[in-house]
Amino acid sequence: MTMLKPGDTIGILGGGQLARMMALAAAPLGLDCHVYAPEADSPAFPVAAARTCAGYGDHEALAAFAAAVSVVTYEFENVPADTAAFLASRVPVLPGPRALATTQDRLVEKTFVNDIGLATPAFRAVVSLAELQAAVAELGRPSVLKTRRFGYDGKGQVIVRPGMDLEEAWSTVGGHPSILEAFVPFALEVSVVAARSADGTVSAFDVCENQHRHHILATTRVPAGIGPATEHACKEHAARIAAALDYVGVLAVEFFVLRDAGGEHVLVNEIAPRVHNSGHWTIEGAQTSQFEQHMRAVAGWPLGCVRRTGRVEMANLVGDEVEAWRKIVATPGSHLHLYGKREARPGRKMGHVTRITPE
Repeated sequence: MTMLKPGDTIGILGGGQLARMMALAAAPLGLDCHVYAPEADSPAFPVAAARTCAGYGDHEALAAFAAAVSVVTYEFENVPADTAAFLASRVPVLPGPRALATTQDRLVEKTFVNDIGLATPAFRAVVSLAELQAAVAELGRPSVLKTRRFGYDGKGQVIVRPGMDLEEAWSTVGGHPSILEAFVPFALEVSVVAARSADGTVSAFDVCENQHRHHILATTRVPAGIGPATEHACKEHAARIAAALDYVGVLAVEFFVLRDAGGEHVLVNEIAPRVHNSGHWTIEGAQTSQFEQHMRAVAGWPLGCVRRTGRVEMANLVGDEVEAWRKIVATPGSHLHLYGKREARPGRKMGHVTRITPE
């Protein structure tokens, strides 16, 4: 892989808050970012060195974009396969096509995780009401029905509870190809944000503990309330996943932590092939943020130090919670990040606030 130099340009597919924070992290390194997105009001556009507002199927615009950058990365995993393939024929795309193909489909993703020797909740493929009925009979209730593609923040899924009509559940996911997952009585939800460079070096941030509200991440705390062996296992699992995907860049792996008489155990819940909401704490909470780390990796630079700067709590500002910005900026020790979104809708991530406590 060729190492980029200051003044070179990294292309970013997608113009949301993750692209915005990637561009902000690249600038101090002397790297420019060119953001490609179809939405004219994309939050990343105002902070990017260059921008293209065009559809993901516009080959003329994509060709011009590819010619203007040294490497392409992305801020969301549902990049159309045709778009990724078109760009990859002209310019390096990192992380590579295998990571996208694996993580865009929940069935493929969980099968991949099992195939490399890591445990997940039990799951079954479901493509019809009859298969859903058979899967529920096998995995029991409660269980979770999820579409195989395009689900996030609780979208595209439904909990199959005792007494729930299965036709209603199947209708809720639109009859799309899905998976049914066994319900997991977890003690904690945690995640690891890790980076892998082109030479195979892996560096993982400390494991963080996540709490959700209405299926949306509400709070992340670091360190997580887990034992050293569990911390090590989570980081090792993330490194194994990254190596198996020949991954370059930052990824996040979400885990369920189970506790029983035998101690703590982890199950892989989900892989995100990108910088991740649960890693936002690293902007102030680590020597190198996840966003700078991703820019370093895709630029072919050495990875940065991931040492924590203290105990960290990061809270998302969702919907009208952003109206508390005046109070937040007046509070010593609070680090406010707003995403440049003009309309605060219910369930929409508008920003986050991070607080660091010295250890």
